[in-house]
Amino acid sequence: MNLPPIPNPQSPIPPSSTIGIIGGGQLGRMLAIAAAQMGYHTHIFTPEVDAPAREVAKHTTVASYDSRDDLKRFARSVDVVTYEFENIPVAAVADIARHVNVFPSPEILATSQHRLLEKQAINTLGVATAPFAPVSNQEELNAAIKKLGLPAVLKTATMGYDGKGQWMLQPRDNLEKIWLEVTGDRKQVTENKHETSVTRNPPPVTFILEGFVDFRMEISVIVARDARGATECYCPVQNIHKDHILSETIVPAPISDALAQKAQAIAEVIASGLNLVGLMAVEMFVTNNDEIIVNELAPRPHNSGHWTIDACVTSQFEQTIRAICGLPLGSTEKLCDAKMRNLIGDDINDWQKYLAMPNARLHLYGKKEARPGRKMGHVTFLASAGA
Repeated sequence: MNLPPIPNPQSPIPPSSTIGIIGGGQLGRMLAIAAAQMGYHTHIFTPEVDAPAREVAKHTTVASYDSRDDLKRFARSVDVVTYEFENIPVAAVADIARHVNVFPSPEILATSQHRLLEKQAINTLGVATAPFAPVSNQEELNAAIKKLGLPAVLKTATMGYDGKGQWMLQPRDNLEKIWLEVTGDRKQVTENKHETSVTRNPPPVTFILEGFVDFRMEISVIVARDARGATECYCPVQNIHKDHILSETIVPAPISDALAQKAQAIAEVIASGLNLVGLMAVEMFVTNNDEIIVNELAPRPHNSGHWTIDACVTSQFEQTIRAICGLPLGSTEKLCDAKMRNLIGDDINDWQKYLAMPNARLHLYGKKEARPGRKMGHVTFLASAGA
């Protein structure tokens, strides 16, 4: 694996400078708020006209990620750049990086976008993941199943989030039919009780099959690293999902101190091994045997770190600004236990209830329309209040 060089420790970027943020969603919004509190301006680059981050940023460029002229103008208007989600064309980020520092690097973005590359990179660092195999056709799927067994999870190699692009395969499933469905070749399938007639076309995307992990808990650790190699970790937290979307985060995760230290050490190994500058969430499984298996990486602020705004000395958003601007990393000390709950879709209608709770901290993202599965805000309950 060709790792990017460690960037030279930069001179601190002073307040009143402009931080570029690629993406205009709620993470970009909270990054811009943290930057403003520290005296920085922000410039959002987003293709969305009504992006939530626009309301709190000094400048916004609304343009396609394919517009090289707009990317160049954006890059030349800012002092450093970061991004708020992974599903951005790497070519666009690389174009920006020709003119201004982008943290985390385009190389890390490319690795995190591709599940196969991501797992290979993690394993190269001596960190365990679920067993996996690349899949690009029916024959490779059959071979992967023979190797890993069933149940297993078939995933698109790229562009998957919140459970999208994932299929659980069970021993009794019609694997040929599932393969045709997930590759989009449905028109050419005719099926009755006795036979399936298929015209085979190559799938439009590459997949990865992951062996099933029998875990008792999902946790995540958010780690920050600066250009000098200093790292800071937040405590491991437990993540509870509903319909493949993060529903609640429990702070701290109910695991032993030894296991918590092991999870943080794994996050630091990955951050250092990938030459991270910025912030990264490391999602992990805790097995019934108290083993830790890394699931995914997210090189940006993460939903499971929203609690840090209200219950930490330094929020994950301020920490991102510190890391990319060459400032000393802040303390990750937890001020109190907490629980973060996502407000998804119509959950937003309970906003007044949360405002009436003395130890609840409500955060709304300014999105105009509540839709099923759409994250509209979150509420953090400090200590045990409201839980």
